[in-house]
Amino acid sequence: MKRFSLILCAAAMLLVSACETKKEKEQAVDPTAATIDSLRQALAQSQNEAGDLFGTIEEIQAGFQAIKEAEGIISAQTLENEETNKAVIMQSMAQIKEQLRLNRERIANLREQLRASNQLSDKQKEQIEEMVASYTQQLDEKNSEIAELQRQLAEKDIKIAQQSEEITALDENVRGLKASNEEKSATVAAQDKELNTAFYVFGTKKELREQNILRDGDVLKSDNFNKDYFTRIDTRTTKTIRLYSKSARLLTTHPAGSYSLDKDTQGQYTLRISDAGKFWSVSKYLVIVVK
Repeated sequence: MKRFSLILCAAAMLLVSACETKKEKEQAVDPTAATIDSLRQALAQSQNEAGDLFGTIEEIQAGFQAIKEAEGIISAQTLENEETNKAVIMQSMAQIKEQLRLNRERIANLREQLRASNQLSDKQKEQIEEMVASYTQQLDEKNSEIAELQRQLAEKDIKIAQQSEEITALDENVRGLKASNEEKSATVAAQDKELNTAFYVFGTKKELREQNILRDGDVLKSDNFNKDYFTRIDTRTTKTIRLYSKSARLLTTHPAGSYSLDKDTQGQYTLRISDAGKFWSVSKYLVIVVK
């Protein structure tokens, strides 16, 4: 019986050896077979990077278009009765300032995406660098234009005040309305920013436990977790988060189909948010455990 078992073991070893030899021969006949997965991964990464870059570029262009439209509204309103259209002017000015801020962040994101890219050719990188420089120049020019527009509007307010000296009561009502509109615009802008604010953190289990973010296998169950350990973001501009790790898993709940975890050519993960509204609908906090 013992001798029969030894024979079976020897036969099994020969079979494994034969399979390994066959696999080696197949790879020798077709040397590209061993690289198919890596090529597929590189292609997917290239497509993802292109999607990230052009998505950001489209957002920047849309931002400049929104600024242009708001400037047009202000120009149209200043040709009418300034007193009755101040609310619209203040709202448009608040929108312009917000779009300038968003585009500043988007341009910074585009610059970072370009720096992190390892799939673009030198020529492609040069072309996008030129776009970044052009967008930066446009942003600087818009900042100067808006500053001048604000100065012109301030001058109009002074003239209006001078013309209304004879009707003091009405002038006081107008000023009160202006202050109210400014306050409302500031409140709307603050609320809008708050609605689009989220927080994320990634770290090892040990690091997350040390910050009370992870306790007894549960995430964010403790009231005294370290909020300062999180990175604050605007969900309208932050669509990718590089995790610099070959192992990553989301601990907080975010709807399937609203994101993907993609590997780069070094095998490190990047979180890509494809549907920001859906992704952040369950929680404004994102926790990812890495190794």
